[in-house]
Amino acid sequence: MSIRVLSAVLMSVLLWALPVAAQQGPLRIEITDGVQEPLPYAVPDFVPENGASGEMALNIARVVADDLTGTGLFREIGKEAFISRITSFSSPVEFADWKAINAQALITGAVSVNGGNITVKFRVWDVFAGQELGDGLQFAGTTEGWRRMAHKVADAVYERITGEGGYFDSRVVFVSETGPKNDRKKRLAVMDYDGANVQYLTDSRSIVLNPRFSPTGDRVLYTSYQSGFPRINVLDVANVGQRVLQSRDGTQSFGPRFSPDGQRVVFSLEAGGNTDIYVMDIASGAETRLTAAPSIETSPSFSPDGSKIVFESDRSGARQLYVMNASGGEAQRISNGAGNYGTPVWSPRGDLIAFTKQNKGRFHIGVMKTDGGAERLLTASFLEEGPTWSPNGRVIMFTRETQGAGGEASLYRVDITGRTLKKVRTPGGASDPSWSPLQK
Repeated sequence: MSIRVLSAVLMSVLLWALPVAAQQGPLRIEITDGVQEPLPYAVPDFVPENGASGEMALNIARVVADDLTGTGLFREIGKEAFISRITSFSSPVEFADWKAINAQALITGAVSVNGGNITVKFRVWDVFAGQELGDGLQFAGTTEGWRRMAHKVADAVYERITGEGGYFDSRVVFVSETGPKNDRKKRLAVMDYDGANVQYLTDSRSIVLNPRFSPTGDRVLYTSYQSGFPRINVLDVANVGQRVLQSRDGTQSFGPRFSPDGQRVVFSLEAGGNTDIYVMDIASGAETRLTAAPSIETSPSFSPDGSKIVFESDRSGARQLYVMNASGGEAQRISNGAGNYGTPVWSPRGDLIAFTKQNKGRFHIGVMKTDGGAERLLTASFLEEGPTWSPNGRVIMFTRETQGAGGEASLYRVDITGRTLKKVRTPGGASDPSWSPLQK
């Protein structure tokens, strides 16, 4: 069985916690009720094709390996186990040597640097089938963008082996936090999905909350307290230009999210002591009220096709999740467990809704089907909230805060089985992540 055949099974492993057992000879998948076994693979150092590319070749191979291993689907075989060396991009692969160390996939690559330009080429090999998996690819750009090219290589490898798109060449906007808990400074920042290349988008003179990427990744919605009241702003990521989007006198607006076409914004608005959900056409500024209950309705999120909105409401006496048509009208309650549910976010695949749950003094990040069925809690801690989906709908990033006066907020990511949980490296405290689509 080739690795491409294995790919469909791998995602079954991801969803249903089934193990993969590899044997000598053609790969064979055995499905039992055991524990997932990641796919063993090898990434030899990429070959430097000229004198200026040595360090870059090493760094790119490391980023590719970190991306793949970080998914929990792959297990890297250390260099100390290697029998063969890759000294040329065009040399034949000694498959027997890689089989001997049980490397089922092999990734080879080469890098050349000329002035400020870099070229990265790579191949993916199905070791047990003894053949290349797809055609080799090449990326070219500036040396400053070497990490993006590494992420693109990892995305391509991920797609060839799993049959689904990756999420590595993406960015995350978040709230950067500094200072003591009772006087915390907050400003918007954006980074690569793995915490590299942090850039700050606002200063810390006023509190900012709830940043949300647009579907094209070029704009960010967020709630700003610059006026003393929560207002919805929109920021252009490229030039950091920003403007107030919603500022009706005597009201407070918060929790904005773009519609899938990027033309509308759904948000919560408090007026006269009541909080309801509204949608705004960005071009005209026209607002439409979608709910009119005496309860508190917040955290709206569109379905990927734009036809539905999931939101949280305390209309039943506790905070629960509801789904209504995007034009408003009667809402259907979908959460039915004990405790309080909040911050729902529709998966970009359309199959699941991620949420925060508070029950018996613990917070959880969980997922459920869009009708509320098959609820699964993925994490548990003192305080966590604000889930956001990776572009391929397989990983969730969220905020976790530690207990006590010195408690600090950090970002974590977890796959939808709950099996692979990792802390995201940031320069300081961080909260409210929003994952971008894949970069163009």
